[in-house]
This record gives sequence, C-alpha cells and structure tokens, in this order.
Amino acid sequence: MLTSYLLQWLTNMERTLVLLKPDAIQRGLVGEIITRFEKAGLKMVAAKMVQPDKNFADQHYPKSRTEFIKGMGNKTLESYREEGHDPLKTFGSEDAHEIGLQLQEWLVDFITSGPVIALVLKGENAVSKVRDLRGHTIPVKAVKGTISGDYSDDSPAIANNEKRAIKNLVHASGDVKEAEFEINLWFQPEELTI
Repeated sequence: MLTSYLLQWLTNMERTLVLLKPDAIQRGLVGEIITRFEKAGLKMVAAKMVQPDKNFADQHYPKSRTEFIKGMGNKTLESYREEGHDPLKTFGSEDAHEIGLQLQEWLVDFITSGPVIALVLKGENAVSKVRDLRGHTIPVKAVKGTISGDYSDDSPAIANNEKRAIKNLVHASGDVKEAEFEINLWFQPEELTI
C-alpha cells in the first residue's frame, strides 16, 4: 500500500520553469510571487537573475514553434472579437500566424527590457500547479486569488495598441515537455540542486 502511494507521488513529481518578468521585478513583487509558490508546496531547486539578450529570447520564444505562434495569434483574435476590436487596425492582418509573429517580437522586446528572475520549481504536478497559481495569461481574464488576477489588469487591446507584450508578471511552462526544454535552455545541469 505505501509502495503504490510512494510510486504515485514520485510519478507526479515534476519540475517547471518560472520566469519573473521585468514588470514583476520593477513593481517589487518578487518576494510575494515566490512566497505563493512555496506556500503551495513547490520547492525552488534553482534560481538566478539574468538579463536575456535578443538571441537568447528568440530561443525561448522561437518563431519556429508554429503551434505556439499561431496559438498566440488565435488568443488575440478571440480577445479582439470579445472586446469588439478590429485586428486589421492594429496588425494589418486577421491571420493568426502573422499576428503571432508580431506578438513574438513584442515578447522578445519585453523579456529583454530588464532583468528576469528564472526559477526551477519542483513538486507534485508542478506544471499545472504553477499555471493555476499564475492565473490566465491575459490578466483581465484572470480570477482574483491568482498572481495575474491580483497584481495585473493588462489586456491584449491595451498592449497591442501600445505595440508591446502583455504585462502579466510571470511566465510558466505550458507542459512537462516544454518545461524540460526551457529548464535546459535557462540552466546548466550543475545549477540545479535536485
């Protein structure tokens, strides 16, 4: 009985990458955000402050990840429909991939605009737990009690009109495969404590 419980617990243990973006650092929210993760039972196994350059940011947000690029474009189109905005005015296109490529450029600009704190968190179902704690990537859609819902109210319409990324404080890996890719991009093996 104990063995099956232990095996299940071990198989649910995951690592995930979290980036505290320049807006989190500028607003002095680093301690509050890390505390929320730790109180949820996640253990920090690596941390560092870095100033990514454009080349590095392009690796984190690669244009070659067509699904990611198109997904960002589709989210933006959905938000524009919901809010009654015209994507042609902002982007000159209604094509999700083209819009996603513009958003990728803005993400790169934003993540290179100041220092970033990169964390590797480990725990049971860490990927989904971190994403739940972070809240919706579009802060105006995030519920209160989440990091985005409590500390940011940015929207795609505002950000896109200002030709910038949405300020949503925290990047969280989307799934286990993405987490491993991102951890290996941001950290050397010897930088991980566990």
